[in-house]
Amino acid sequence: MPYISETILTSASPDGAVHIAPLGIIAEGEHWIVAPFHPSRTLANIRATGTVVANYTDEAKIFAGCLTGRRDWPLTALENCPVPRLEAALAHDVLEVVDVKDDPVRPRFRCRVAASGQHRPFTGMNRAKAAVLEAAILVSRLSMLAPEKIEDEIAYLKIAIDKTAGPEEEQAWYWLLEKVIAHLASVEDQRAAP
Repeated sequence: MPYISETILTSASPDGAVHIAPLGIIAEGEHWIVAPFHPSRTLANIRATGTVVANYTDEAKIFAGCLTGRRDWPLTALENCPVPRLEAALAHDVLEVVDVKDDPVRPRFRCRVAASGQHRPFTGMNRAKAAVLEAAILVSRLSMLAPEKIEDEIAYLKIAIDKTAGPEEEQAWYWLLEKVIAHLASVEDQRAAP
């Protein structure tokens, strides 16, 4: 299995409109593979500009927010790069496309690290942050999973939230939980329909 780093990607269209999205990037030697789904704004932006910024952050609210329609996070300009980084990034890598393996579902952009920066210290692991990250990944796949699987995963992840969450993780958790509840209600409505 490859090593995957869960990041928040910032990308920009040719006219400078910035898009923020969570995406796991895949380590491949000295390169990173960025594989956004087709269609997506991240895919369109990276195709157009050949540059994306991988933001490494421990702020769970950003992952949850991006998956629940909250994509307005503070940004910081980078020198010699048309794409900004997240202000909340602990660190970032500017990734430039070296080559592309096309695919109708998920093209794979092999990228080199053109520049990097460190911004804040990492202060340690937290189970609630990890639970929010896992719940965010779950929310991104709701349509692919059986309701029972979703309920089991949420029940398990809630243990870490209950035991170790601070206010930021609790807020992120509730944003995701709202999305899960709405999805499960729609599945139940479909099952009940004649």
